[in-house]
Amino acid sequence: MLLTIPLRMFGRHLRPLSKKTLRMYSAATQPLTVPEPDGSQLTSSPKLEKLYTEITSLTMIEVSEFTELLKVRLNLKDIPMGAMVSAPAAAGQDEEEEVPTTVKTSFTIKLLKYDDKQKVALIKEVKNLMEGMNLVQAKKFVESAPTIIKSDIGKDEADKLKEAFAKVGAECVID
Repeated sequence: MLLTIPLRMFGRHLRPLSKKTLRMYSAATQPLTVPEPDGSQLTSSPKLEKLYTEITSLTMIEVSEFTELLKVRLNLKDIPMGAMVSAPAAAGQDEEEEVPTTVKTSFTIKLLKYDDKQKVALIKEVKNLMEGMNLVQAKKFVESAPTIIKSDIGKDEADKLKEAFAKVGAECVID
């Protein structure tokens, strides 16, 4: 009984491998193919030639283990691919660096104060422009000024709201 449980658990992992998995393992155990040089011959020491032939004869799994070993032994850190791509471009610039300008795309419109004579018109405008508000909610909203009308909106929408509220005697600010 005690022996059958581990055998059953072990037997589950002995499923047949798929063709894709077999191709992956077979590709990982084959030596790397070395591209032919483009015609320019480099002269190097015999030590480097020997090292080159040994490295190119490694399998993909061995190359992976070798790179991990180098990282540990030489105390190298992983470098993100984006940094590698942008580093040569940045190194080649001799001109003044341009400071990127930030373009604000999200705006907030805030109701600062309103004209008491046009309070009813402002409440109606708030009810019409703000989705899901009834007259009671619009009245409480107007009376709680200064308050944020809408946030995270585009410049065009913020300008339209400010203009609409300005027509009914409200003072608004776009941040």
